[in-house]
Amino acid sequence: MTESVWGSVHDDMTALLSGHPDDVPAVVDQLTKLQDVLERVPPLLASNPLADFNRLYLKITTSVLERLYAGRFADPAFLARLDVEFAARYFDALRQFGDGSTCCPRAWGVLLRRVAGPDCRPLPSAAAGVNAHINFDLPFALVTTFDHLGSDPIDDSDQHRDYLQINEIFAENIPGLRRGYLERWQLLIDTMNGDLDDWWQGELIEYTRDVAWRNAQKLWAVRHDLAGLAQERDRLDQNAASLGRLLLSPLGAFLQ
Repeated sequence: MTESVWGSVHDDMTALLSGHPDDVPAVVDQLTKLQDVLERVPPLLASNPLADFNRLYLKITTSVLERLYAGRFADPAFLARLDVEFAARYFDALRQFGDGSTCCPRAWGVLLRRVAGPDCRPLPSAAAGVNAHINFDLPFALVTTFDHLGSDPIDDSDQHRDYLQINEIFAENIPGLRRGYLERWQLLIDTMNGDLDDWWQGELIEYTRDVAWRNAQKLWAVRHDLAGLAQERDRLDQNAASLGRLLLSPLGAFLQ
């Protein structure tokens, strides 16, 4: 399983995923190194769908780091911890899939099984990664972060307002990121649509992240109930996996 997934870059990938970054600069550094490795994974190389997602994730995380340096967050310790916990789940999924572990979430498996081909279109691939990371990973990352900091996921708190700032980062970056995945004929259609595509995709990210916050509140309420927590985990994983399959289906090509 390992060799069939990462091929000739198996050793590089294993070394890169052997530990977790402990701050946001380290997350950016690890994502940067991961991009280099992913673009060498055979047979698709830079065209593999995971590289398409990682490129987007790196851009967004770099923007988060810039805001942290600029003092834009009311509770930077919360945002930094959330960023680290969030990234850890992504890196864990890659390691688990490469090891052939049954612990790899189904939400990620949908995309990771496409790394060896057949090729996927870039924008649906990136969207499938965003789906797995936000709809499945993010609620659990929020719970772990709040538990670590000894606070609660309360609406309209400083933490919640900081969380909502990430929607602004997506809105700022979506136009450039999305057009970077388009072919020439698609760029022509995109120009004819004006700002419409950017607007609805920004609205979709905002809605999806709000759902993740609500799901984190549900998880928080059952965090000490192992059976209830497992049930919620299975529900979120199954829902994200189903959406991921849809995004990577021929229907997903309409995203472009």
